[in-house]
Formats: sequence, structure tokens, C-alpha cells
Amino acid sequence: MHPFELTILGCSSATPTSSRHPTAQILNQHERYFLIDCGEATQIQLRKLKIKIQRIDHVFISHLHGDHYLGLPGLLGTMHLLGREKELHVYSPPGLQEIINVSHYHSKTHLKYKIVFHVIDENSEGTIYEDEKLTIETIPMNHRIPCYGFLFREKENLRNVIKEKIEEYNIPVQDIPDIKKGGDFVDSDGKRIPNSELTTDPGLPRTYAYCSDTVYNESYIEKIRNANLLYHESTFASDRIERAKETFHCTAAEAATIALKANVGKLIIGHYSARYRDLDILLTEAKQIFSNTALSVEGETYTIV
Repeated sequence: MHPFELTILGCSSATPTSSRHPTAQILNQHERYFLIDCGEATQIQLRKLKIKIQRIDHVFISHLHGDHYLGLPGLLGTMHLLGREKELHVYSPPGLQEIINVSHYHSKTHLKYKIVFHVIDENSEGTIYEDEKLTIETIPMNHRIPCYGFLFREKENLRNVIKEKIEEYNIPVQDIPDIKKGGDFVDSDGKRIPNSELTTDPGLPRTYAYCSDTVYNESYIEKIRNANLLYHESTFASDRIERAKETFHCTAAEAATIALKANVGKLIIGHYSARYRDLDILLTEAKQIFSNTALSVEGETYTIV
């Protein structure tokens, strides 16, 4: 199957630590790279992991707290210095374009490429991106400022043509697209070869749900139901549940409860408070409720199946 995998660039909350950076992720779907949030040190992490910066054409910023976007101005400048000319699309709640424009105005920066800003608000909730392989929808969060998660959903895949059958029946190149869509093949003698002999079933479409900063609430459970992989912020352990409520964040147990109620395939937790040097307390707490839970670890890649 084509790749559909998530790489963690940053997993810390507002305060970075010596070993953890603020939130950022790269989603690779069919070798197209989507950047999800862009905390400080994002471009350093991209360099370290040998992820080509210029392959990123779409950036999704969940909200305008600095630990989720302050790496973006530097990344935009690096793209410029590396000679980027193709458009970059940036999706965020209102205000980000103003922030970037002010920065460029006072530094007299004139990018060689165009940034297309897509504003997400209550009038644009729903599908914000679509192509032949993927749709991306917003997931409204409940945070101190406007905040959104993102649901990446693959479209139905075409059937896989068996290479040996192409040679066996001398199938012309122009006939292959129709076969991929389920059509039979008629050879030069008029013999019909059924599609079932020529192809194998495609993999099932996969879904990744990214749930950014939010106080515990169940408003988005149906939206993320049956997602193959769920990332959910888990800033605190349950002994600090009141602090979580005050700051509009979740505990690891609450993230696991969402995963359980939404019947997701796997949960990864992140956005850890800097107070936790040992993250096992968060992992143990979550696994007691939802066993298929893992920590998001910087530099690790998680295959979405």
C-alpha cells in the first residue's frame, strides 16, 4: 500500500525541555507531506530527520498559541532562501496572516513564492482541503482561543493491477485506468478477461485524527469515530485534573476515554507538560482505559493502518 504515516517533530506543551520541542508533526500520504502545527525548532527537526522542507505544500495550524506556530516564520524564510517558487498553502484560525505580514514588513522580507492563507472559522468548518486521494476536515476544539483539530481521510483506492497479467494478456497502457476502476479487459481476439483475474483488492481507506489543545468534552467523538490513528493532547496526569480544566487541557486518562468512546484503532498521546521528565505516568494512566495507547516520541514514525 502507499505510505500513510505520521512523524513526530515536537511533542512538548508550551514550555520546551532539553529533550522535547513544541508541537509539530509531518503526515506523509502517498509521498505528499502535510505539516501539522509548527512550534519552535520545527525546521531543525525537519533537517535532523532528513525530511525535505520544500516538499511541504500545505501547513495546518491548529491555533495561535506560540507553541503551535512560532516555528513558522523561520520555516517560511528558509523556504525563501532555498529558492522556493511554488505556492504554499497555510490553514489557520484568523490572525496568522496578519502576524506573518507584520514580521515580513518590519524585516523588509519579500518572499519569492506566494503564501495562500486559508482562514478557518465557524463559517468554514468542515472540509478545508480535497484532492483525488484525500480530504481534510476541521475538528472544533474547546480551548481558550479558537482552536481546531484536523481529520485526514483517504478516499477509496483504485484496484491494484497485477503486473504479470499485463504481460500475459498484453494489456495496452491506455486500458489500465479503466481496469483499476473495476472494468474487464477484452483482448484482440474478443475474449473478455474478468477484472477479478486482473486485479487485487485495494487497501481500505485510512483515517488520521489530530486533536489539538482542548478541555475534555465529547462534542467531536462522532467526528473521529473509527479513526485508524488518533493523536490527542494529554498535557497532565489525573492528579492535576483541576489544572487541566483551568488551562483548557486534557489529562492522559481523558484522552484515553475519548479514544475508547470513539472506537479508534490506536491512540498516541502528546503535548506533555514540562513537569514530566518520566512520561510513563501518562502512558500507564492512558493504557488503563485504552490499552492500544503509545507515547508520541520525537523522531518516531507511526504507520497508519
